[in-house]
Amino acid sequence: MWYIIASLVSYTWALWAFGDLTMQGNIGHQLDLLIMGPNHLYQGEGVPFDPEGILSTLPSVVNVLAGYLTARFISRKGNGYETIAKLMIVGSVLLLIAQWANLFVPINKKLWTASYVFQTVGLDLLILPIIIFVIEHAGKKSWTPFFEVFGKNTLFIYILSEVLVILMYWIPRGAYWPVPGKVQPESVLSWIYDNVFRIAGDYTGSFLFGVWVMLTCWLVGYILHKRKIYIKV
Repeated sequence: MWYIIASLVSYTWALWAFGDLTMQGNIGHQLDLLIMGPNHLYQGEGVPFDPEGILSTLPSVVNVLAGYLTARFISRKGNGYETIAKLMIVGSVLLLIAQWANLFVPINKKLWTASYVFQTVGLDLLILPIIIFVIEHAGKKSWTPFFEVFGKNTLFIYILSEVLVILMYWIPRGAYWPVPGKVQPESVLSWIYDNVFRIAGDYTGSFLFGVWVMLTCWLVGYILHKRKIYIKV
C-alpha cells in the first residue's frame, strides 16, 4: 500500500515539477530519450515516444498491485454479496477520485497518470463484481468458455498479438513483392487494413481490424487449449 501512495504521489510531482504534460515535453519522455535514445523508442506515434517508458512504470505497477490485492481480497472473503458490495463501493469511490484528479492531471494512458490509474482500477472494480454475480449467483456460465481460452494461455496470447502485428508491419517491407504492375505496399498490415477493413471507415475499420487480430489470437489459443497445451512462466 505504501508503494501505491509513494509512486503515484512522486510520479505526479515529477510530471508537474519537470517539463509539461505533452507527449514530447513530459519528464518521462525526456528520461527515456536520455537513457535509451530515440532509436530504441516506439515509433508508432510518428515521433520517438514510448507510452510505457521507464518512469511511467512506477504508476503502471500500481495497476498490477491493484489486481493482486483484489484477487487476494476475493480469495479471503469469497464470492458473497458482501464482497460484491465492497468491490463496487471501492470502484465507485475510485472513479470519483479519478474525475477529481482529472482537474489537475488528465486521464491519459500515454503518460499513465494517477487519474488514469484511478479510472482504470475503478472501472475494473465495478465490472468484476458484476461478472462474479452473473457467474456465481445467477448461474449464467454458457458465455464463459470463449473467455476461458484467453485465461488458459494469457501471457502467450498477449505476446502473440504483439508479434503478429509486428510481423504484418514488417512484411513485405524490403522483400520481393510478386504482383507485376502494382506498387509494393508499405506493409502487409497496411495492405490488409486499406483493402479489407478501411472500407467500413477509419474508426469502424480500425475497430474491426483490432477484433480480427484478437480473434486470430483466440483461435491459436483455442487450438492450444483443445490440445491441453498451456504455456506458463
